[in-house]
Amino acid sequence: MAVTDPPPILKLGVDDALAGLALSTEAHWNQTEDDWRIFLRDGIVFGIRDGVRLVATAALLPYSGGNAWISMVLVSGTHRRRGLATRLVDACLETARQNGLTSWLDATPDGAAVYGPLGFTPTLQLRRLKLTKLARAEAPPSSSATLDALRARDQRATGFDRTTLLSALAQRYNSRIVAANGGIALVRCGRTARHIGPLFADDAAAALALVDAIVRSETSPLLLDAVASQAAFLEGLTAASWTTERPFQRMRFGPATVRGDEMPFAVAGPEFG
Repeated sequence: MAVTDPPPILKLGVDDALAGLALSTEAHWNQTEDDWRIFLRDGIVFGIRDGVRLVATAALLPYSGGNAWISMVLVSGTHRRRGLATRLVDACLETARQNGLTSWLDATPDGAAVYGPLGFTPTLQLRRLKLTKLARAEAPPSSSATLDALRARDQRATGFDRTTLLSALAQRYNSRIVAANGGIALVRCGRTARHIGPLFADDAAAALALVDAIVRSETSPLLLDAVASQAAFLEGLTAASWTTERPFQRMRFGPATVRGDEMPFAVAGPEFG
């Protein structure tokens, strides 16, 4: 029997945004075409094609301080269980190694079982929550929040300078930065739901009050990726009719290069960290 060579791994470009969107839409993820353009413009996206059709991807998005995020690990349902995801993640890890980067990712439970044997170390846990609203929105809360304030709080929490990412997210149509009582959050559009995060606050009560103000001024479904160790925050969300969709496990490959000075209440999303 002849041995068939595996399909080659390719580096994708910005013209592949719609093809990538087709994969994440098939997986019922919330990313938009603009999200894909961030990875394709500011990171490295590896892909595998079957003919002209894109059937698998993985992205490496560099941050400051020798760190990078691995995400958008997607394989079409027609091409699963062929080792494509592992090959693409290996390509991301090798690129990170060549550039001296520590790699991070947020994995589903199934993904964590795959990444652990590859050498990834678990760190914090996340919980994705969803709120479906049909009520009429109130006027948005007044806020003097700025991108600089959000960026500074984000860097304090993560240890990363993510100015490029936060600027891209905040400057989109219908994105807004909301702040009140020591809390600050970014609200942006997704494919099927609006997303709240990152979200920082001085305590759980302030974080919950900020979420409540955002909820009362929105009519679309909302998603939020909460840090699991923020127990009072999670309990308050559940009491306010938010439902848990799935957990994520944050994992790191390589030595820790930074440490945040505070814990966020919600993150920018498993695709961004």
